[in-house]
Amino acid sequence: MEFELENTDGSARACTIKTAHSTIKTPIFMPVGTVGSVKSLDAEDMRDILQTEIILANTYHLYLRPGTEIIKAMGGLHKFSGYNKSILTDSGGFQAYSLSNNSKANEDAIVFKSHIDGSLHTFTPEFVLDIQYALGSDIMMVLDDLIGLPATEKRIRQSIDRTTKWAKQSLDYHQKTQNEGKMLNQNIFAIVQGGTSCEYREISAQSLVAISSNGKEFDGFAIGGLSVGEESQAMYDTVEFTTPFLPQNKPRYLMGVGTPEDLIENIDRGVDMFDCVMPTRNARNGTIFTSFGKINIRKKEFSKDSAPIDTACDCYTCKRYSRAYLSHLFRAKELTYFRLASLHNLHYYLSLVKGAREAILKNEWKKYKKEFYHKRGVVI
Repeated sequence: MEFELENTDGSARACTIKTAHSTIKTPIFMPVGTVGSVKSLDAEDMRDILQTEIILANTYHLYLRPGTEIIKAMGGLHKFSGYNKSILTDSGGFQAYSLSNNSKANEDAIVFKSHIDGSLHTFTPEFVLDIQYALGSDIMMVLDDLIGLPATEKRIRQSIDRTTKWAKQSLDYHQKTQNEGKMLNQNIFAIVQGGTSCEYREISAQSLVAISSNGKEFDGFAIGGLSVGEESQAMYDTVEFTTPFLPQNKPRYLMGVGTPEDLIENIDRGVDMFDCVMPTRNARNGTIFTSFGKINIRKKEFSKDSAPIDTACDCYTCKRYSRAYLSHLFRAKELTYFRLASLHNLHYYLSLVKGAREAILKNEWKKYKKEFYHKRGVVI
């Protein structure tokens, strides 16, 4: 992986990441394709209509269904899914949190009880990488011990100790694999934990940055364990405190975040990469993101509205269809609605970060941020 920091404007950054499959211009939002598909969209939608350079998939879910061996036999996740750009795979740490009734972490692994058939599966740091090797993802996340908030100081300390230990094991295993001439195009990111505690975020970040294996370091760093119950301002404050401890010359990824406001605020604090199910999940539930805020397409006022969703938008949906048509499709429970609304919401997110990048390169980031809020009637 190649990384270039092209410009900074305050703490906001414009970077380029090159993997074996694509060139990624940051700040970037990664659509979530948990099981190898962004819900209601196909590879052509992602590649040709939305022109995405990277999406996210999930190790835990793909391991359970269709199974690692099937994907490997099909030539890896890129060929299996038809998406030939970059793919980042999450490790399963979030599923230990979100499926907490079906998982239990110990000092060496996370043991999952499958939500599909109840079978037991043990995820060690090394096994998680083996799954991701078979998937062929461009960026692999290490196994981490994610906890919900609020949490006790004891549990936060346990979380960062486990996460650091597992990160070291992961890097050692990855370096050994690459020394054997294998998986040379796959990259590994560590994950900073620590809740909203400045003390523990500093400990976690510094501990991970200090890890190396025969001269190899992590290819990038993620900030995890946020947007799990804390207030938005607590998230922003935690990110603002944490990013200075991360290397300037490596990508920074804030996991599972979030709203358009979250993207703007965390770009402002030095984050390069984001992912979240929000644009597609909200689309399916009738919530549409626009340059002036959110609208609920279920409202009766849109049933006779001939305007596009957003007159400032040039997405596939807005260039072709009206609010009235989208409202009709939603009320009629037509599957076409899911695709058209998801295309719009993802286009909005991708355009938001593209505009942020252009502003950072021109040293106009503060102006861009101010205009973003102004369109929403918010004065900053």
